Amino acid sequence: MPRDPAHLRERAFGMLQGGMRTADVARAINSNVRTVRRLRQRDRETGRTADRPRSDRPRVTTPAQDRYIPTSHLRDRYYRATTTSQVTPGTHNPSISAQTVRNRLREAGLRLVGLL
Repeated sequence: MPRDPAHLRERAFGMLQGGMRTADVARAINSNVRTVRRLRQRDRETGRTADRPRSDRPRVTTPAQDRYIPTSHLRDRYYRATTTSQVTPGTHNPSISAQTVRNRLREAGLRLVGLL
């Protein structure tokens, strides 16, 4: 679900503080009335117009595994993700998928090199 940009939220909140009606603010920023109402409610509850913190999905790998994966691929560029997933040490979650290895490499700014 797309989020409203911060500058639009601030603009809408300024209009609300200036005394404009909710429907007029929604029309001015080309948004839904419910969105503007939620913005006002969020300000009342938290005192901010920024997004509320969201809980992410728990990570399968430990921080040590996250450091090990890019290091092992820097040592051998032709290491496959499936091999790395099978040999990655860890006690928290010993079995990780090859896709998880690819994701961690992408987060580290690395990419897999395929065999020709």
